[in-house]
Amino acid sequence: MTLSHQTLALVLFSAFVAVTLAITTWASRRRQGSPEEFYAGGRLFSPMENGFAISGDYMSAASFLGISGLIALYGYDGMVYSVGFLVAWLVVLLLVAELVRNCGRFTLADVLAARLRQRPVRIASGTASVIVSVLYLVAQMVGAGTLVALLLGDSGTQVRTWTVIGVGALMVVYVSCGGMRATTWIQIVKAVLLMGGAITLTVMVLLRFGGDPGALLTGAAERSGQGSDFLAPGLLFGENLVSRLDFVSLGIALVLGTAGLPHILARFYTVPTARAARRSVIWAIGLIGSFYLMTIVLGFGAAALLGPDTVRADNPAGNTAVPLLARMLGGGEGTTGGTVLFAVVAAIAFATILAVVAGITLASSAAIAHDLYAPLRRSRAGGGRPETSGREAAVGSEVAVARGSAVVIGGIAIALGLLAQNLNVAFLVGLAFAVAASANLPVLLYTLFWRRFTTRGALWAVYGGLLPALALVALSPVVSGSPEALFPDLDFAWFPLQNPGVVSIPLGFLAGWFGTVTDDERSDPARHAETEVRALTGAGAV
Repeated sequence: MTLSHQTLALVLFSAFVAVTLAITTWASRRRQGSPEEFYAGGRLFSPMENGFAISGDYMSAASFLGISGLIALYGYDGMVYSVGFLVAWLVVLLLVAELVRNCGRFTLADVLAARLRQRPVRIASGTASVIVSVLYLVAQMVGAGTLVALLLGDSGTQVRTWTVIGVGALMVVYVSCGGMRATTWIQIVKAVLLMGGAITLTVMVLLRFGGDPGALLTGAAERSGQGSDFLAPGLLFGENLVSRLDFVSLGIALVLGTAGLPHILARFYTVPTARAARRSVIWAIGLIGSFYLMTIVLGFGAAALLGPDTVRADNPAGNTAVPLLARMLGGGEGTTGGTVLFAVVAAIAFATILAVVAGITLASSAAIAHDLYAPLRRSRAGGGRPETSGREAAVGSEVAVARGSAVVIGGIAIALGLLAQNLNVAFLVGLAFAVAASANLPVLLYTLFWRRFTTRGALWAVYGGLLPALALVALSPVVSGSPEALFPDLDFAWFPLQNPGVVSIPLGFLAGWFGTVTDDERSDPARHAETEVRALTGAGAV
C-alpha cells in the first residue's frame, strides 16, 4: 500500500478514537463515584438506546471479520456462526432478560445472591465472569492486530503487537474514566457505523449479481473450486465423526452462550424497568438479525469476487475477507474508490473492536470489584452494618477497585491476544461462548426456576462447568498438536474436539443438579418465593 492509503486509514482511525475519547471526557464530568452510575450509567437509557448499545456490544470483530471470513473459506459450514449468534437471542428474550433485570443490580452474582449464600456464590460467579470476559477480549485483540497490520501493509508481528497494546490502553481509559455511560454511547455510535457499513457493502455485492442471491451463490461455488460442495455441509465440519461432533458442540455453545455472557447481562441493568429491558432485547434482535443476514451475503460475496485462495493468502484464518472485499468493490487496489472504501470499512471494524472491548472490560471490572472484592471487604469488617460515612467510603473504594481492575484485565488480554494472533476471531469467540454456557447459564437457570436449588448446587454448577471447559480447551487441538494451534511445536491434544461445549455444558447442569440433591442443607422456601415474585413482577427491583 502507498503512503496515501496508510494516511487515509490512520486519519479515519484517529477520527474515531478522538470521538470516543471526547465521549469519555464528557461522561467523566458526571459523578462517577457511585456504583449505580459507574456500572449502570444511572439506569437512564431508553429501550431503543439500550437496544443499539446491546447490538454494539454483541456485534464484535468475530461477527464482522471472522464470520464473513469463515463463510468465504468454507461456505455453508461458516454460516453456523451467523445462525447460532442470532438464535441465541431468543433464549435471552424468553428466559433471561426481564428476570435478570428484576432480580439483580449490576452483575450475574446479584441474581444468585438474592436466594443463596452471598459470599461463596459471588466468588464463584465473579471468577467465572472474569475468565469468560478475558477469553472474549482475546478475540477482539486478535482482530485489531490483524486489521491494522493489513491497513499498514505489514504482515509482521511488530505492527500487530503495538496495535494490541494500543487497543488495550484505550479500553482501560474508556472504562476507568467514563464508566458505563461513556461505554454505552461508544457502543451506540459503533452500532450505527457498523450497520451503515454492512448495508452499503451488502447492496454493492448484490448489485454485482443483478440483485439475484442465486447468482451470488452460484458464483461463490464456481470461484471456490469446490463446486456444489461449497454450498453444502461438510467442508469445515463434515470430514469424520469428530468433525461432526465439533459442529454440534459449536452450535450448542453459540445458542446457549449468549445468555451467560457477563457484558450482555450487565446491559439489562442500564434501563429503568424490566419492561424496558425486554423491549431493548427486541430492538437488539431486529438489529442483530439484519446484520447477521448481511454477513452471509458478505461472506459469499468475498468467495465469489475474490475467491477463497485470495482471502487465505492474505490471512490464513480469513479475518481480512471483508476489508479486501470492500477494496475490490470500490474499484480495486490502487484506485481512489477502492482506497476510500477499504479504509472506511477497516475504520468501522476498528470502531467495532474498541466498543466491544470497552463493554467486556467494564463487565469484568464490575465482577472483580462488586463480586470478589466487596464480599471480602465486608467479611474483614466483621459483617456488621457500617455507619453512613463508612458506607460512603466503601462505595468509593469499590469503584476505585473497579477502575484498577480494568488495568489488570487489559494487561492479561494484551498478553493472551499476542499469543493467539493466528487464530480466527470467530472461532475464539466460540470458545468464550462455550465457557459462558458451561459455567454461567446452568447456575442462572437453576436459581431462577428450581425451587430446591441450594448454595452447594450453585458452586458445583459453576465450577463443574468452568473447570472441565477450561481443561478440555487446554487439551484440545486449539492449544497444541496442529500447525494453527497456540503452541504448534507441542502436542498434548488428548481431547479431539476444538469446542468443548457438547461435554462441558451438560456437565455444568449435571453438577448443579447432583450438588443440590445430595446437599443436606435445604433451600429457604421463603427466599425462593421472594425471588420468584420479584423476578416475575418486578416488585422490589432496584
